[in-house]
Amino acid sequence: MKIVMAVIKPFKLEAVRDALTAIGIQGLTVSEVKGYGRQRGHTEIYRGTEYAVNFVPKVKIEIAVPASDSEKVVDAIIAAARTEHIGDGKIFVISLDHAVRIRTGETDADAL
Repeated sequence: MKIVMAVIKPFKLEAVRDALTAIGIQGLTVSEVKGYGRQRGHTEIYRGTEYAVNFVPKVKIEIAVPASDSEKVVDAIIAAARTEHIGDGKIFVISLDHAVRIRTGETDADAL
């Protein structure tokens, strides 16, 4: 089992959700986060005053999938989230040792 964690631009969330639904992903967790990468934030002008935005708003998506589906999930996220501009985000694939569905007690792949 794997956890696919993606940090993407907020306006791409619906496109990514639709792409994941199209490949059969039934559940995911979404969090609103802030951070920066190579762009180191940016500057904005508000009411004539320029100020620095050090942390850029992003969306973090976490999906637990069988290991055999992880590449398919990564490919779907890349296709849906790419704008070809700086700040498109990152995808991390992490090993998942154990999962339990609280309602039924099912474990591991059955819990997904």
